[in-house]
Amino acid sequence: MPRQELARFLRERRAGLRPQAVGLAAGTTPRRTPGLRREEVAELAHMSVDYYTRLEQARGPRPSPRVLDALAGALRLTSAERSHLFGLAGSPAAPPAPSAPRRVRPHVAALLERLPDTAAIVTDASYGLVAWNPLARLLLGADLGRDTTNLARRRFLGQGRMHTSSGAAEFGHVVVARLRRAAERYPHDAQLAVLLDELHAGSEEFRRIWATRPVHAPGHRTKDLDHPELGRLRLNCDVLLVPEDDQEVVLVTADPGSPSGRRITELAGRVQSVPL
Repeated sequence: MPRQELARFLRERRAGLRPQAVGLAAGTTPRRTPGLRREEVAELAHMSVDYYTRLEQARGPRPSPRVLDALAGALRLTSAERSHLFGLAGSPAAPPAPSAPRRVRPHVAALLERLPDTAAIVTDASYGLVAWNPLARLLLGADLGRDTTNLARRRFLGQGRMHTSSGAAEFGHVVVARLRRAAERYPHDAQLAVLLDELHAGSEEFRRIWATRPVHAPGHRTKDLDHPELGRLRLNCDVLLVPEDDQEVVLVTADPGSPSGRRITELAGRVQSVPL
C-alpha cells in the first residue's frame, strides 16, 4: 500500500472540502486549515481522531473496505475519487504490470469498422493511439494514425494537428488523470517514463495540472469541434473500457437528424476502407 500517496490524497481532499458542504456551520473563529479539520472528518466517518490522524501521517494500518467506504462518504468523494481511494489502499490489491499493453485485440479493431456514422479510436493507458477507423481520420485530422501519434503529446506539446475544441481544457485534466493512473500501475514502463519526462519538460500547463492530482472517470461528454471543412460540429464522446488491456474505445457521434448529424452522415458516405 503506498501510504504516502494515500495520506496525501486524504489531506488534499480534506483541505478542499468546505464545512458548509457537509452541513457544518462555518463558525466565527478563523480556521487554521483551508478545509475540514481532522476531527471533523473523523466524526463524519465514525472513527477515532487518532486513527484518522495516523492515516494522514502515513502511519496507519491498511484500512478495511468498510473504513474506506466511510472515508469516501465523509470526504464527499466522487465515484472516480472513491475508486482511486480504494486503489491507493490496495483494496483489492493487484501486482503492478511491467508495461501497458499497446496492441489492440483483433475483435476490438474489427468493432470499429462495424459502427456506421461513428468515428472511433482506441487509446492505450498512456494515450497512445493503437487503432482508429477511417471516419475518425476524416473527422479528427488526416495525420491521425501515424505511428508516433500520442494524444497527450498532441494536447500538450502540439505534436500533430488538432482542431479547435470547446472541450480542450477539460480534456487536459482527463489526460493527466489517466497518465497519473498509468504511472501508478506501470512504474517500470520505459515508454511511459519517457512520455512523462517530455510532458513535464515541455508543458507548463501539464506540470500545473499534474500537481493538482486530478481524478476523472471515463464517461459521456459533449463538445463543439471546429472542423476546417464541415464547420462547427456538436459532438458526443462516449468511452467504452477494455479492462483486460487497460485501453479505451472512444466513440464520437452527433445527434441523429441534427445539422451536425447530417454532416457526419455525409462525411461517412465518403469513407473508403482503410486498413487499421
